[in-house]
Amino acid sequence: MKWSVQQLLSLKHKGLHIDESVDVSELQERDREIRHISPVHVTGDASFTRNSVRFKLRISGEMTLPCSRTLNDVEYPFSIEANEIFKLDEWATFEEEDDVHELDDNTVDLMPYVKERILLEKPMQVFSEAEEGPAPVQGKDWELVSEEEQEKKVDPRLKELEKFFDK
Repeated sequence: MKWSVQQLLSLKHKGLHIDESVDVSELQERDREIRHISPVHVTGDASFTRNSVRFKLRISGEMTLPCSRTLNDVEYPFSIEANEIFKLDEWATFEEEDDVHELDDNTVDLMPYVKERILLEKPMQVFSEAEEGPAPVQGKDWELVSEEEQEKKVDPRLKELEKFFDK
């Protein structure tokens, strides 16, 4: 998913459609929480203006993340919509709110932007359906308690007040 400006200009009238499966396993090294990531399917189209090319992309795949509670593996499917604009003419001007990317060595490379979008869409927490896993259920001064157990427990400071209603 890398093109020179000349290649893009030659495709200007014909159009450019993207439908590729790409390996982004490098993300596992960049973010230690990503335990595994499948090859990502990238589809989209490029639209050309006089000074720029806009890629409208759909990025989909699946990554394995640790459960925030139990540390079990959780499969997390994702589907991301992305718009990336590249400036083809160095003198072109754009609206201030447009996020326009400069060219690197007179080429457009979508891979860094695909990887960035995946990292931005990674959730902060995911939860597994399993109740137990490799994570400890208690430690020094703390213990994992279910909501039902929490409702049954009485604060030790209020234990004496519990007898008040028995009379």
